Amino acid sequence: MKGTGLKKETAAALSYVLGPVTGVIILVLEKDPFIRFHAMQSIVTFVIMFGLQWVLTLSIVLIFLVPLVGIVTFILWLLLIYKAWMGENWEVPIIGKLARKLLKKA
Repeated sequence: MKGTGLKKETAAALSYVLGPVTGVIILVLEKDPFIRFHAMQSIVTFVIMFGLQWVLTLSIVLIFLVPLVGIVTFILWLLLIYKAWMGENWEVPIIGKLARKLLKKA
């Protein structure tokens, strides 16, 4: 209970609440590996999802996929908050591995 003073599950879940914003804040404040992993996964996941939506928005041909990506992002957001709150170290496929690699460098 150092850093934010919250339980590790609570801090990990909060790292997803505002996507990369709370991810960065929690990553800076916390030293616990469980919390830091979820914070980094939040940053990587939502930067990629927001970037994907932005690229699709610019594409005339693929713009119809934007709502689908939005729905997937919302469901993923809820799932990640739930998994962190339950104390699970669940990884988003591919993105979770990338988050772990980046966390080792941070």
